[in-house]
Amino acid sequence: MNFGGPQGPFTELYEVLGLTPDASKAEIRKAYHKLALQHHPDKVVEEERVEAEIKFKAVSEAYETLYDDDKRAAYDRYGPDTGPGGMGGGMPGDVDIDDLLSHMFGMGFEGPPPGARGPPRKRRGQDVTQTYDISLEDLYKGKTVKFSSTRDILCKTCKGVGGKDKAKERDCSVCKGHGFNMTMRHVGGGMVAQERHPCGSCDQTGKVFREKDRCKKCKGKKVQEEKKVLELYIPRGSQDGDRVVLEGEADEVPGCETGSIIFVINELPHDRFLREGANLSTPITITLRESLIGFSRVVTTHLDGRGIHVTHPAGQPLKPGQALKVEGEGMPRKKTDLKGDLFLIVEVEYPDADWFANPTNLHVLEGVLPKREVGEQPEHTDEVEFTVVENAEDVSIP
Repeated sequence: MNFGGPQGPFTELYEVLGLTPDASKAEIRKAYHKLALQHHPDKVVEEERVEAEIKFKAVSEAYETLYDDDKRAAYDRYGPDTGPGGMGGGMPGDVDIDDLLSHMFGMGFEGPPPGARGPPRKRRGQDVTQTYDISLEDLYKGKTVKFSSTRDILCKTCKGVGGKDKAKERDCSVCKGHGFNMTMRHVGGGMVAQERHPCGSCDQTGKVFREKDRCKKCKGKKVQEEKKVLELYIPRGSQDGDRVVLEGEADEVPGCETGSIIFVINELPHDRFLREGANLSTPITITLRESLIGFSRVVTTHLDGRGIHVTHPAGQPLKPGQALKVEGEGMPRKKTDLKGDLFLIVEVEYPDADWFANPTNLHVLEGVLPKREVGEQPEHTDEVEFTVVENAEDVSIP
C-alpha cells in the first residue's frame, strides 16, 4: 500500500510537450503554442481529426499542469495523482470548505450537527453537474443561452405524498420498512461481506401505499414530469472551470430541499488566441520591410470582431519573437470593467525566393545594409557544405 511521499522525477507531461523537467515557463508556453496549433482539430483533414483531438487534449492538459507553478511543483513531487497518497484530489490547501460542509450537513442528515440549535434541516436533493463547452469569443463577450429542461417535480395532485387524501402508508413488504435490502457476498478465504442495496419497490422510503390508495396522477411515485425553458447566463470574462449554478432547478424529491443544476465551464481552444488568466496573446505576421521601416495598419481581428490597428514607427526594427503589449485589450475581468493585456507576438515574413533571385534587388540590399566587420581569422579553415533546416526546433541532437 502506498501512502505517498516524495518520488519523482516524473517526465510524462514534459515529454508530451517535447521538453525536459528543467524547462522554463517560457519554453513550456512556446512548446504548447506550437503543438496546439499543429494538432488543432480544425487544422487537419477529416481522417486525421480524431487523432488530432486526442493529441490536442494531451497537450492542453500537460500545459495546464506545468505552466501553473503550484500544479507543476505537485506533479514534479507526486506525479499524475498530484497529491500525497495518490488521492488525485489536489494538495491539502485546495479543499473547498463550503463544498465540504455542504456534503457533511446538506446531503445525508435529517437535522443539524450534534449540539446545534434550531429547527431540523431538510436533506438536500442531488445536484446535477454537467460540462458546458464555450468558445473564447463567447467568454470575451458573455453569453445567454436558453434551453429546454425536463425534470421531476412533486405531484401537484397529491402534493408529493403519493396517495389519496387521508390514505395511510404502510411498511414496504420487500425491505420491511428499512428502505434498503441486505445481501451476503463471499469475498474469499471463507469470509463473507454484507452489502446494502437501495429498495426499488419503495424508492428507498420504506413506505408504500396500497394500490387502491395510490394517487391516480403519479401512481404513487410522488413526482411527475415537468418541461420548462431555462436561461443560462455566462458572465463575460468567465474562465475554464468556473461554475454557473441554477439554484433549485434539479429534480424535486419529497422531504428534501431541491438541488441545483451546475454547469462547469469548459473553455474550447482557439486557433489564434492563447489565454493566460486575463491576458491574451496572438501571433501577427509582418513583412521584412515593415520590420525594418515601420508600418501602420490592422494586424489582427479581436474576439469581438474589431480590427486592431497598430502604428509602429521607423527606426525601431522588430525581431521575430518580440511582443507588442497592448494594455487593456485582453480578457475582461469578471464583475469589473477592467481588462487584461493583449500581447502581439511578432512573426517576420521574408520575401520569396524569386525576389532574392533578382540581382538588382540583391545589389540594392548590398548597397544599403551595413557591412559586417571581419575579425581575426584562424590560421587553418575548411569550407563546408550544408543543408537548410526549416525549423530549428525540429532538430534532434543525439
